[in-house]
Amino acid sequence: MPNSTPISVPAGYAPAFALGFSDSSANLSVVSEATRLPVAMSAAAPAPLAGQSAVSQVVGPFDATAGRTVQVLLDGEWEGKVQLLRSIDGGVTRLPLRVAGTVWAEYTASGLEQAWSETEEGASFYLDIALTSGTVAFRVSQ
Repeated sequence: MPNSTPISVPAGYAPAFALGFSDSSANLSVVSEATRLPVAMSAAAPAPLAGQSAVSQVVGPFDATAGRTVQVLLDGEWEGKVQLLRSIDGGVTRLPLRVAGTVWAEYTASGLEQAWSETEEGASFYLDIALTSGTVAFRVSQ
């Protein structure tokens, strides 16, 4: 690939730009054939947390991978409430998710939702299942 490109008439000039990124020394590194743009590859998705429950219980953990969306699938004939909880201390503390102060990822019906976008390494998720009747099938995955 040549280093220069001829400029066509009528312009007589061409604006130049360079694409760069912050290298490991926090310096500008210009993208070129020799210095490729770095691309982050996320780890393989963890095994899903899946099963079914006919009793009220907390199930988990689902150990999430940062940089991926957490999905919750609920199915079956059931009544009650299922809530996604998050922990960053190995499950000792399990907190409900909130968005702008509002309860998030709390379900009273079957369905599939992209419930959370995880950004922190070491986070794990649990389902707090509080049934009044029936059996709920669940799957938490990324």
